[in-house]
Formats: sequence, structure tokens, C-alpha cells
Amino acid sequence: MALGERGGWDKSESRYCGVETDFNDDMPHLLSFNLSSGGFDFVVASLGDLGKHSHNLMDPNYRPSLMEKDIGGGSHVLPFAGSDLVLSPSQWSSHVVGKISSWIDLDSEDEILRTDSETTLKQEISWASHLSLQACLLPSPKGASCANYARIPLVKNDDDTTDFIPSVSTVTYAQILSWRIFSIHVYSRVRGDSWELWNSFRLLCEHHSQLSVALDVLSSLPSANSLGRWLGEPVRAAIIHTDSFLTNARGYPCLSRRHQKLITGFLNHSIQVVISGKLNHGVPSVSLDSALDHTGTNVESSQRHSLRPYLDYIAYLYQRMDPLPEQERFELSYRDFLQSPLQGHNPLFHIISDEFCTIEFSNYYLSFQPLMDNLEAQTYETFEKDSVKYIQYQRAIGNALVDRVPDEEASSLTTVLMVVGAGRGPLVRASLQAAEETGRKLKIYAVEKNPNAVVTLHSLVRLEGWEKTVTIVSCDMRCWDAPEKADILVSELLGSFGDNELSPECLDGAQRFLKQDGISIPSSYTSFIQPVTASKLHNDVIPCLCAQVSPLEAISFSSKCALALQVKSHKDVVHFETAYVVKVHSVARLAPCEPVFTFTHPNFSTKKSNQRYKKLRFEIPSDTGSAMVHGFAGYFDAMLYKDVHLGIEPSTATPNMFSCCASSSVCFVESYFDTGLQIPAWFAIFFPLRTPVCIRPGSPLEVHFWRCCGSTKVWYEWCVASPNPSPVHNSNGRSYWVGL
Repeated sequence: MALGERGGWDKSESRYCGVETDFNDDMPHLLSFNLSSGGFDFVVASLGDLGKHSHNLMDPNYRPSLMEKDIGGGSHVLPFAGSDLVLSPSQWSSHVVGKISSWIDLDSEDEILRTDSETTLKQEISWASHLSLQACLLPSPKGASCANYARIPLVKNDDDTTDFIPSVSTVTYAQILSWRIFSIHVYSRVRGDSWELWNSFRLLCEHHSQLSVALDVLSSLPSANSLGRWLGEPVRAAIIHTDSFLTNARGYPCLSRRHQKLITGFLNHSIQVVISGKLNHGVPSVSLDSALDHTGTNVESSQRHSLRPYLDYIAYLYQRMDPLPEQERFELSYRDFLQSPLQGHNPLFHIISDEFCTIEFSNYYLSFQPLMDNLEAQTYETFEKDSVKYIQYQRAIGNALVDRVPDEEASSLTTVLMVVGAGRGPLVRASLQAAEETGRKLKIYAVEKNPNAVVTLHSLVRLEGWEKTVTIVSCDMRCWDAPEKADILVSELLGSFGDNELSPECLDGAQRFLKQDGISIPSSYTSFIQPVTASKLHNDVIPCLCAQVSPLEAISFSSKCALALQVKSHKDVVHFETAYVVKVHSVARLAPCEPVFTFTHPNFSTKKSNQRYKKLRFEIPSDTGSAMVHGFAGYFDAMLYKDVHLGIEPSTATPNMFSCCASSSVCFVESYFDTGLQIPAWFAIFFPLRTPVCIRPGSPLEVHFWRCCGSTKVWYEWCVASPNPSPVHNSNGRSYWVGL
């Protein structure tokens, strides 16, 4: 790993750094010099510029139109290397990225050049596939028109049975880059906004999931908002040129503050750095003789790579990055990992093999709904690990008790508090601790509909000696007839979008046993959305592997094939009309959050309705340029009591929120057969768009959201009205709903 280790926990692909190489007629020496002496992890070697010698990949002067046709009509031998044995298969696959010939122009007006370009592109990628290269770097289109260029990598072979772009097997040490990397300048004064060219190419390829971007980072950069768009795009590599570096006082290369921030941001998003160019800095020779590289190994001046100072500087930036907090480290595996809302995440198995094939499965989901289903013990355990949430609840309850009972009546007046949805008792405990801290007397009713959780509640009450204070009620809060009115009503029914787990419906049914001047905790909550560029999330909207076969059936070869086919049948309407819980990371937030729906409790209005409709208008900053909206990230902010709040809306998020307080946000890390560590995370919700919407500078984005209520279910609908209207998603709750 060229950039070194960061505490042993960072396993991201950004640990690896590559170098773009010049012409060399000895491929083994080229690889050895760059990896051993240079310290790089891989080389980007041109498939068309390394030619004429036995170890080269292809003759750069080769043009298909100049080749003589065989008299017998047979195919001639292509001018590639005489043998692929100059490197081992593992060296080809792990340490070489192919670079397609830069001269090709598939949209040229010159028919001969266009035809030669088409043929050469196919031949070079075919050769790269033969060598088991893990990636190919395609050059940028020569002009604004790129329709033919975008079409060629999508065509079939002559037998029309396999994709032209080969499938990529598992990488030996890291996924260096993905197939069909598209090279483009991050900014060009001559060609304007490079994102427009990328977007045209991507749209022509229909958002192909194997299409990624390699950004050329030059000396001049656009605005921060313009750069921010790329964080939501499938950027896999940043090619930084040596002429982008400045020179520090000691003569070493360094980057401007803006470049440092950009590269650090790339590294934080698992984007690998490739260094390109020649030595442009007069590094002191004395330092070369006695230098220590960042791994502490002596490097002799005669063997030191000319670009090593640039690699050392990138390694310095990487090592200087702030270490992730423990919470973020736990959540690394959940970044940009879609989870269906109201579902527990339970990986059934990851790999099943037999003598015929090996299939790696996505994760397996066990569905449940908060009112229709009872939660399991492991779900309750996950909720209860969120200490921050219960500290906030304890603060809110304590403040409410102080306001409710004056100091002079603290010893004589007993407050009736009802915990609705008590689960296994964490809010009961928080309430009693708040009463002890404030010196107030409590009488608690713990209302819980899950009979299994009630068993645990009874055990807890006996263990803690709460029999005289806590009364357990085994009943649905909406059906219970309370023997007396409550002073304080406490619940934890909030989801990632606030009301998405039927908190309004539950509390409406429970508030009938709250006094007219009673206090509800939470007292209000608001949902928020913001438009995001999220290419990865959009491509990952695929069917969950639902429990349609048993574990034993799934082990059979036929079941594996059926499940594998199910994974491939994606991008259907149902899954693009479902909201997903996700730890958003590789996204570009295009505008500040806007509030959507607000609910206040208690609500004693006789005309109340939990149906909502909101029209929102987002203004994208003018210096952002054009951007693609793949969907909307959703959050919530709840006011527990007065100034005590709880939420995940980015501008007001509760610090150190570590868990989820509702089933939609829970995620488990465990095997199907063994109970292991469970790591909770309260994540955002993602509303995808079936067709992404392109926003131009100065063009506002108008969005409509509905919260709809029926006799048996609640659901959301959403659409874009401008600049380009989209269909209303999830009409009548046809794809996604929550049962009452």
C-alpha cells in the first residue's frame, strides 16, 4: 500500500496509489521499477503507446485500415505482444491498468479514422480482458458529440451472446478501478464544464453501472460547489498531474490548500490517486541520497523513482487525515448500503459454492412492520445501545417533571407518566432516573403490545424492585382503556423520516388518556429532504433477496441460479418507488434541506388529519453548474420537550447519535447461524427517482411530496414537477406502504 496504514482500520481502496507510465520496451522492468523502487501499487500503461518490441502491448502506429487483407479471408495476427507470459496473471490483474490509445476518435467525420477507432477500441479492450486487467482507462471524447463512442462499448460480439465489456472477477488485493473508466478533466478553460460531457456520455450509456470516471486534476480548479458534484458521481480515480504541484520552501512538491482539500475529499470517498507527468521540482539531491520513504525504508538515489516525492506528499496528506471516530468506523461497512425500511437486516449467507459455480449473494432481509409485527430480542437490544438518545429523553423528562411539579410539592405530588411502546423498558429506566435526579415522585404505566417483551418487562420490574412504581400493561396503546389520565406521555416511535413509522397514528390513539394540560414527549417532529446526486445508490436499487426460499432450499444449485437471476432482474418500478434507509456517504448534497411534514402532540383538534401535502422549491447555487438529481435524502428533527431535541437533519443533528429509535433504521452485523456483534446506526432515508433529473444553472427544482393515509396503511408519494416532470412515484401505495 503506497500510502501506508492508518491505524489498521482503514480498508478503503484509496490506500492504493498508481502512476501513469511513459513508453518502455520492457514491461517486467517497468512494473518492477514503479512498484519496487517507486513504491506505487499499480501502473497505468497505455495499450496503444507501448509497441514495437517483444514486451510491448501494441504498436502505436497500428491502424486497421493499413493492414493488408489475407487473400484467404482469414484474420491477421494483431500487432500485440508476442506473448502474455512476460508477466504472471496475478501481476497483470493486480498491478496493471490498461490505457486505451489516445488517438481514437469514434465520432470523427473522417470515416476511415472512425472505423479504425472502433476496431482498435474493441481489439485493445479484448486484449486487456485476455490479460485479466482489472480496468481500462478510456480517453475523453474529442468533441461535444459522443453518441457513437458511448454506443460501442455496449454492443455485442458477433455471436450476440456476450457483452463486449467483459465481466470482472474478484480483485486480488483491491478493486483498483472498474471497467470502462472514463477519463475527463475535472475542469477545462477551453472546453468549459467537463461535467456536461460526462453527463452526455453517461445518459447515452443509460447510467451503465460499470461506467466510472477518472478525473484529471489540473492546476486550476472550479468552485467548491462545482467540485462537490463529483462526490455523488462514480469517480474511481483522480489523476493528478505533476504540474499541478507547487514548490515549498525546501524545494519539495506540495499542493495548494484547495487542491489539498480536494485530494483529501477524494481519499475519504475511496477514490484512488494516480500520479502523472514528469519531475517538475528540483528536489535537493542531498535529500535523495539520505531520504527515508514514508515506510521508513532507505532509498538509494540511483534507484529512487523521479515521482517518489509526489507519492510521498500524497501519502503525507493521507496519513494526516483525521482518524474516524469509533462510531464512523463501525458504520464503514454500511456506507451507501441500501436497506429496505421497516426491515431487519440479516445476512443469511454471503458465498455458497459447489463444483459448478460460486455465487456471492447480496444481503438477506427479514421483513417486519412496527404495528403489524412484534420485534425480536436482537432488535430491542440494538435500540437499547443508543445511550445518547436515552440521555436526551432523560433530560426532557426531567425538565417536564420540574415544570409540572413545583419544588414545594415535590414530596407530596405524584406525577402519572405513561410509556407507550415500552419495549423492554429503557424509557421506564430513563423516567425513573429523571425522577430521582429531580426529586419528583412518579407512577409509571408501561404499555407494550408485544407479549414477549412484556415477559422481559416483568422480569426487569422484579429485578429492580419497581413493583410499587411501575404497572405493566400488555395491550396495544390504541385499544387500552386507561384507569386514569396521564400527566406525561412518553414514546419512542420516530423513524428516519420522523413520521414514517406511524408515530402520529399511534399517539393519536394514545392521547385520549392524556390530560388536557398534559405533556407529550416528543412534543413535535419535522421531516426534511434535500436533492442529492447519488449515482451509486441509484444503481444499487435492486430487489431485496426476500425470504422466498428456505436456507436449506437455497443451498441447492437450482435455488442459487434462481436467486442469481432474481438479483439481475432489477430497475423495476416497485424498487424505484420504495424508500431506503442508508448511511449516505458518496453523495453530493445539491441544496440545503427543506422541511416537509410537521406533527405536534398532543393534538386535540376535532378536524385533525395525518395526511399531508407539501410543494418544495430548491435553488441550486449558480456556481455549481449543471447537476443530476438521483433522488432525495430524508431526515428528521424532533423536539422532545422545549429546548431538548433529537434528530439527524445535518444542520442540527444531535451529536454522537449512534443508534436508531425505530425499526426502519436498524442494521445488524451477524451471521445467520451465529449471534455476533450488533452495531446500530440511525441513518437517513433515500427516496429514489425512476429517471434522474438534470438541473441546469438557474433552473429551480420543484418537488411534491404526499403523506397518504388509508384504512389499513400509510404511504408516501413523490414527484418532480420542474424542470422536467416525473411520474408520481408510489401512486396509491402500490409499491411501498406501512400497515396500520
